[in-house]
Amino acid sequence: MKYEPLNFDIPEVPGISTDSINGHIWLYQGYVKHVNLIQEKIAAFSEDYANNAYPITEMQRRLGFEFGGMRNHEYYFSQLEGGAKPLSDGALKNKIEQQWGTYEAWLERFKQIAMTRGVGWAMLYHDPHTDQLVQTWLDEQHIGQLADLDIIYALDMWEHSYMRDYPASDKSKYIDAFIAGTNWEVVSERMV
Repeated sequence: MKYEPLNFDIPEVPGISTDSINGHIWLYQGYVKHVNLIQEKIAAFSEDYANNAYPITEMQRRLGFEFGGMRNHEYYFSQLEGGAKPLSDGALKNKIEQQWGTYEAWLERFKQIAMTRGVGWAMLYHDPHTDQLVQTWLDEQHIGQLADLDIIYALDMWEHSYMRDYPASDKSKYIDAFIAGTNWEVVSERMV
């Protein structure tokens, strides 16, 4: 199966330049391209598995990185579509308030996670087994992804997401701009 890059209708996001968004989407399209390329190469190399076991294994490892980059960015960009909309009453807001007391208390903790040093993602998940929200840091694109949990909110904290607009010492301004530009209706729909 061949993957196609999604198109995102993202209006102007105050605090995040159009140049930054466009460059970031170009990077996402590269992840999609590389997922397809790796799958094609694995299929071709598999015709002689005995002589290609090592490169196939290494491509399988790389597939996790590229696929994670593709899918995480699809969550990320879709959260900006339709423009900023506040978190309204519903399952997500209720669950946040149940676990953290207030949206503001949850947000403060989420921002602290996003400020983790290094490249990765700040993620909010829903655990359908316990009906709990879980937030954590995700290294790179794939290392630390929580198994069998649904992604609710994804914030890219790789330098490419903010360095066109902010130096690393001001990445908190990017975090604030992204959160302010979030369409929480899109995010809330992920809580089913």
